[in-house]
Amino acid sequence: MNNAFDKKIGILGGTFNPVHSGHLILAQNALERLELSKILFVPCANPPHKASTTLATTEHRMTMLEMAIEHDLHFELCDLEIKRGGFSYTIDTIRELKRLNPSAELFFIIGIDSLLELHTWKDINDLLKLCKFVTFNRPGTDIAGINQKAIKLDPPWPDVLLKNVLTGQLLDISSSDIRYRVAEGMSIRYLVPQTVEMYIAEHNLYTKQ
Repeated sequence: MNNAFDKKIGILGGTFNPVHSGHLILAQNALERLELSKILFVPCANPPHKASTTLATTEHRMTMLEMAIEHDLHFELCDLEIKRGGFSYTIDTIRELKRLNPSAELFFIIGIDSLLELHTWKDINDLLKLCKFVTFNRPGTDIAGINQKAIKLDPPWPDVLLKNVLTGQLLDISSSDIRYRVAEGMSIRYLVPQTVEMYIAEHNLYTKQ
């Protein structure tokens, strides 16, 4: 992970339950728009802000991620949170990545929904000083309707964060919708990479029990 040429590293965290085409397009957008050397996909062990009743096992989520990104040299799986275990807090991950990549500039990539939840993240004021947050707008969301008060953070962070909102070729795909479609016996073709679609079917993931 520590490479002299990795000066600008993007970080995309989440449950990846499962990883889908929207994640990959978001990562590619960030790679190009921010001129990053690579994107780290960081699956969480246990998300502190989400219910985990439908969370696939760590092994399944990691395997699907590996399948999805294996042919892209700019995408890399990072298992720091999985190895650490317990609740996955971004502040701990960023501190570790800074230790491993002391000369790199870190860009944490989020969606517009996460921007409005940042005030609930652990040690958010410290976290904002350690890396640059870049928000990609979701389709159909009017960024003009989001003001500084909506972000609920102390100055100067609302203004800084709003200046780092970008748009790109994003797809309105969610992991929850994919899980719903699988449970209802509907197709998820094109919503996830073909290898991930086959893996979900082979291991009977997300079906009704």
